[in-house]
Amino acid sequence: MSSHAHLIISAANPQKINLSDIIRDLKKFTAAQIIREIEAGPESRQEWLLDKFRFAAGKNSRNTQYQFWQQNNHAEELLTNHFTDQKLQYIHQNPVQEGWVEQAQHYLYSSARDYSGLQGLVPITFID
Repeated sequence: MSSHAHLIISAANPQKINLSDIIRDLKKFTAAQIIREIEAGPESRQEWLLDKFRFAAGKNSRNTQYQFWQQNNHAEELLTNHFTDQKLQYIHQNPVQEGWVEQAQHYLYSSARDYSGLQGLVPITFID
């Protein structure tokens, strides 16, 4: 999705690694990478995007220059197989509901591709 991301993630060792730490580090790393690409690349909306990120940073004292991600997230613990499957289907159907594609596996940035036998962009671990 262009304005948000859906993830199903887990900690390899939940006793040693907190999921909130994983989300924090993921946001920090991806924000830095995306902003670096916008600054360096031939992005036609470069100034507009950077201005939006500067404006968002100005509303939060923890930021020095840009804010790419929102400070909050909507984490839900997946305690049952049924609930996990429900969330996975919601994620896969999101681009269909938005009208971007007719079938979930046609959305290039979705793991629905992997689940349908196509090659996805990011390696995933399948949920049984």
